[in-house]
Amino acid sequence: MDLKLLFITLLGIICCSSAQQEGNECIKANALSCGECIQVGAKCGWCTDTEFLKQGEPTSARCDELESLRKRGCATAKIENPHGSQRILKNKAVTNRKKGAEKLRPEDITQIQPQKLSLNLRSGEPQNIKLKFKRAEDYPIDLYYLMDLSYSMKDDLENVKNLGTSLMKEMSKITSDFRIGFGSFVEKTLLNPCTGDQNCTSPFSYKNVLKLTSNGEQFNSLVGKQQISGNLDSPEGGFDAIMQVAVCGEHIGWRNVTRLMVFSTDAGFHFAGDGKLGGIVLPNDGKCHLENNMYTMSHYYDYPSIAHLVQKLSENNIQTIFAVTEEFQPVYKELKNLIPKSAVGTLSANSSNVINLIVDAYNSLSSEVILENSKLPEGVTITYQSRCKNGVVNEGENGRKCSNISIGDEVSFNINITAQGCPKQVKPESIKIKPLGFTEEVEILLNFICECECHKHGIKNSDMCHNGNGTFECGACRCNKGRVGRQCECRKDEVSTEDLDKNCRKDNGTDICSNNGECVCGTCECKKRDNPEERYSGKFCECDNFNCDRSNNKLCGGHGRCECRVCICDANYTGSACDCSLDASTCLASNKQICNGRGICECGTCRCTDPKFQGPTCEICPTCPGVCTEHKSCVQCRAFGTGEKKDTCERDCSYFNLIKVKDRDKLPQPVQAFPLMHCKERDANDCWFYYTYAVNNTEKEVHVVEALGEASYQYKEEPWFRYLSFSAPDLEAAHDHSRPPRVRQV
Repeated sequence: MDLKLLFITLLGIICCSSAQQEGNECIKANALSCGECIQVGAKCGWCTDTEFLKQGEPTSARCDELESLRKRGCATAKIENPHGSQRILKNKAVTNRKKGAEKLRPEDITQIQPQKLSLNLRSGEPQNIKLKFKRAEDYPIDLYYLMDLSYSMKDDLENVKNLGTSLMKEMSKITSDFRIGFGSFVEKTLLNPCTGDQNCTSPFSYKNVLKLTSNGEQFNSLVGKQQISGNLDSPEGGFDAIMQVAVCGEHIGWRNVTRLMVFSTDAGFHFAGDGKLGGIVLPNDGKCHLENNMYTMSHYYDYPSIAHLVQKLSENNIQTIFAVTEEFQPVYKELKNLIPKSAVGTLSANSSNVINLIVDAYNSLSSEVILENSKLPEGVTITYQSRCKNGVVNEGENGRKCSNISIGDEVSFNINITAQGCPKQVKPESIKIKPLGFTEEVEILLNFICECECHKHGIKNSDMCHNGNGTFECGACRCNKGRVGRQCECRKDEVSTEDLDKNCRKDNGTDICSNNGECVCGTCECKKRDNPEERYSGKFCECDNFNCDRSNNKLCGGHGRCECRVCICDANYTGSACDCSLDASTCLASNKQICNGRGICECGTCRCTDPKFQGPTCEICPTCPGVCTEHKSCVQCRAFGTGEKKDTCERDCSYFNLIKVKDRDKLPQPVQAFPLMHCKERDANDCWFYYTYAVNNTEKEVHVVEALGEASYQYKEEPWFRYLSFSAPDLEAAHDHSRPPRVRQV
């Protein structure tokens, strides 16, 4: 065999074997109970038939892929294969509300559906749920303006003093239910940087100036009384303020509506670790510490980290708008990339454009919906697919979101939740999915299928388990502690005694369980192969299902099963390797006769008994009369570009391989291997051409002399004479004695 072919064949066998080993996870799991089996994966089932196991097969052989169990003789009704399910517990329809319609309370507005579900999860089997999101019109908005009051923001404060009424007027175009609040920050209180000639207050970390209100005039009044302060370094303590705004919901007055926080500054920020500069080392605890609307623990706790802020902003559904000057745009754009549902706007030198900045940022944030989920239980995974406007479908990480959503638009999400195995503590769990920046959420209760239905009907201390030494459930014994064996017939300390081993030797030989298993309680339990599809069986593990004859590198030719080293062939197949087909339909010739009446059908293939006939159905006769005439036109057009079929040559005459030779001596001669016909035909110009036609196996071959002969009359004398030919002009010269004839040697 060619070495390359041998290598490819071996590689194919190795790859196939590897695929089988990786494929059947059910057998590899070595499950000893139905519950253990169904936790392996969705493909696994457990046969409860008490007569299912063959001699030598362990209890774990009941766990196998569903199709394999059926092939091994387990009836479908006897296979335990539970499936997951789902139930919708709360399914309030999304709100179809128009601006100007009857005003609804925030809690009566629904933008995501359904709101609560219960899932029963089978290991490896995903449960698909569909969520619908519709952006409601005239949805309430709470906006908290958090401003840097360090000295460099003096001009900005003057413009913000009239922000309340102006912003209320602008936001009324978006919603009829708008509230606004105000807070300020500078830095942790260490030293007062204000000099005597500066009109500024002592620095402070964070002050909640105005709780959220619908009174724009009150906003203007209170903000108008604020004074700027100072700072010792450029970065500000804004992260302390953001944390308090996020976690002090009652003090700020947040409702369960769209929550916006505008963070306005012309400087950078301190974050976790910077507190050490002032001797503060305790990490921020993420809790509310407001007394009289002032943050009182700035001297005690360090600045929060970015990750800590992301967590708290997300937990409290707050969308952040960073209104910062041109100089710090790059810094806050990087920060935006770390904080979901946040935006950055360029603040003019004196904050004169702040209203347009807020409106633009709000429109940008509200036009995108991003789903997030709470922490998943161990072994549970989740995937998202979004179906957005204009038929756009996103998958992977982008499957969590839809963009360019206008008010009234509806989008949907397909979510797959899959469990792998069961939690260590089998109890119901719950997860929550919500759109970032929105207070609504979907609660999903998770129940895990960790036992089979037949487990409920188990019989404890059953007589079928050797005098009650186990529980008989799902067709097998689950042994009590300290007992082993298929029927729990032995104590663990009895497993390997010499007397019991005698029962595991075939014909009183020396090999225990034919060296293919272990003797457990005097009974052979056959060992498992690396390939889980291959099994030992028999009382002494003397049988297997992989040492049968092969054909085409397939066990039993792929048309049978191997039982105790003998092929049991499928219907219509026979032979030691099941490689002989009894189906004669492949031997039918075009005249509906078996092998054209000129052969015998053996294993689905014709063996032609008439030596003149060949081919798959003994219909090809290269030496029969008329063969030369039949192929003349095609040989002529392909070899010389002439003849009746020269215009359709490519279409009609591509059924044979054409080989040109120099002269007639180069034409092949008849051999024993396959019949061959010598042909001599005349073209329209009365010139001869010579060729042979043969069928080599299924390949049709034509060898043709590449030069046409003149119209001639030739004879062949005995071998000791030369070949002579006289052309037509030579014959005329024979009657004209004035011209001598030309004689050519052929």
